Amino acid sequence: MGIAEDALELHKGGKLSVASKVELSKEALSLAYTPGVAEVCRRIFENPDDVFNYTIKKNSVAVVSDGSAVLGMGNIGAEAAMPVMEGKCVLLKELVDVNAFPLCLRTQNPEEIIAVVRNIAPVFGGINLEDIAAPKCFSVEENLQDIGIPVIHDDQHASAIAIAAGMLNASSLVGKDIDELRIVVNGAGAAGLATAKFLLKSYHPEELIMCDSKGTIYKGRNDLKENKYKEEISLMTNGGGVSGGLADAMKHADAFVGLSRGNIVTKEMIRSMNRDSIIFAMANPVPEIYPGDAKEAGAAIVATGRSDFPNQVNNSLVFPGVFRGALDARAAAMNYEMKTAAVKALAGSIEPEEDNILPSTLDKSAHANVARAVEKAAKASGAVRKR
Repeated sequence: MGIAEDALELHKGGKLSVASKVELSKEALSLAYTPGVAEVCRRIFENPDDVFNYTIKKNSVAVVSDGSAVLGMGNIGAEAAMPVMEGKCVLLKELVDVNAFPLCLRTQNPEEIIAVVRNIAPVFGGINLEDIAAPKCFSVEENLQDIGIPVIHDDQHASAIAIAAGMLNASSLVGKDIDELRIVVNGAGAAGLATAKFLLKSYHPEELIMCDSKGTIYKGRNDLKENKYKEEISLMTNGGGVSGGLADAMKHADAFVGLSRGNIVTKEMIRSMNRDSIIFAMANPVPEIYPGDAKEAGAAIVATGRSDFPNQVNNSLVFPGVFRGALDARAAAMNYEMKTAAVKALAGSIEPEEDNILPSTLDKSAHANVARAVEKAAKASGAVRKR
């Protein structure tokens, strides 16, 4: 069978199940259910934070999506998004032993999504927002930061963390400091905007130019008032006021980060960049340029989001360890300090090489490193709940 048929066969019946930790007997039944459970309920009623001690909450994450921006497929809705969300739950369980459950919502109204998450928060220790289209994903995440558990839109922040870690190691390999780089980020959606902001705040590259489907983003571009998030980034980037298309932005750049669509970068664009260029062609399943073509054009380091090419830079390297660490710290939110700790831990989990700038997603030791760093940062920064 081919990969499509194999995938369909693997997915029959879904990829998840619920397992009991209790072996039932007459005695166990009286403890796990009535009458014994009443004492546990009373304890939690008297001290609501005891829910972390006596229920699944302390080690559980909800993976929440409305199916409006599923990678490579777009707005496919709740049911069709389920296999992707189940897959994320599999990674959380298998890589860091977090119990995760997919919740795909039959609403794409941001206020309704916010209301649903607020109302399910008592059950979970963290919320992983996933594949919610921009710009509504920004308001959804912003309005859930006060619910007492970490809420992170994975497409934004896990992507930014993975890219920053990869860029740290790639720039080191080509003998450049990250603050000396001229970086082009193509794609002004959730991942692109979050990555640009994170790189600017954390590493202060010499120049960062963002592009969307209409070309370079710059201060004063007439159509930016239609999107306050693009207008905001225009004030932080492209200090030289470069106008035009992607080809114009890439001239004399040191690094390209593609979070857009396939086959839009040419060999000529790569040749117009500075020597020893870094190419992160992250579009899936078809990258902005294939690694072989980028290398032929002179790129020194080439990464994609795919596992079948060298140098996979993917948010699957990030979210398992980040949630493991946040849960272990009993964090009340996911802050900047926790994200920067994750970058350093991920980048430091490998001795980078040209075709191996980040660990494999299957490297459990790397996820453990990220988890420990995030837990430590949460405690040091005061992001934890009082016990």
